[in-house]
Amino acid sequence: MSEVTVVEVPQWRGSGARTAERLREGARLVSEMVDADRRIRVEVDDDDLVVTASRVREAVSEAGWDGLLVTAGGDCGVELEPVSAARRRFGDGLVVVWFDAHGDLNTPDSSPSGAFHGMVLRALTGEGPEGLVAAGEPVGAGQIVLAGVRDLDPAEVAFVEAQGVRRVRAADAEALVEAVGAAAAAEGGEWAAVYVHVDFDVLDPQLFGSVGSPTPDGYQPDELLALVGAVAGRFEVVGLGLMEYEPAGAEDQALLASLVKELVAVCAGR
Repeated sequence: MSEVTVVEVPQWRGSGARTAERLREGARLVSEMVDADRRIRVEVDDDDLVVTASRVREAVSEAGWDGLLVTAGGDCGVELEPVSAARRRFGDGLVVVWFDAHGDLNTPDSSPSGAFHGMVLRALTGEGPEGLVAAGEPVGAGQIVLAGVRDLDPAEVAFVEAQGVRRVRAADAEALVEAVGAAAAAEGGEWAAVYVHVDFDVLDPQLFGSVGSPTPDGYQPDELLALVGAVAGRFEVVGLGLMEYEPAGAEDQALLASLVKELVAVCAGR
């Protein structure tokens, strides 16, 4: 059973949604939903994502990797520093499983919106805005598994195809575990330290709509939990990012409170 540290990052300026400022409250609420042994809150700079990223880097360094690191966002751009830190700590053994409706694989040149939350995964591979790219060795495309992604821009499709990024669209636990295992094997072994990123827009908006970019045909909450549980049952989950909650109703909050507790529990082996 892993010790759980939660780092709360109420960043919202990386989002392109018109309702993005709700992410401040969303980060606080998600953080409070986590059964944590230790809590760290990052003061964000609303005018400078680079400054905020440096503060997240310090917080993640303070948290260390003695157990499960849970990062509660905020927009998906928050993930730059936790995933970079995991890459430095676990090296080629790291696999990033990206549960998201979107690929977040744009560059400043290809992004339709110019919003950093749609570029962060590409930035982790080494291509991104100045000051907002992976610190140290970038994440290789072979270390990424896209899960539930169903809305890719043309430049993202080109990157996925050219780089051979693994992608599992269906709620197929066996296929996902196989993809993670293949990513680990491609980097030199069957063991993997897994960072699980969850943007809550991976869920079907008919059941959960408190996100800035709802996209049809997402996972059911129990499907998401089963997929994460399957990964955690086979590999060591070292990090869990919980992103993009924009509070918009008591029913969604009740659903999320239960889901967050269960996601943390399966990732921490509780």
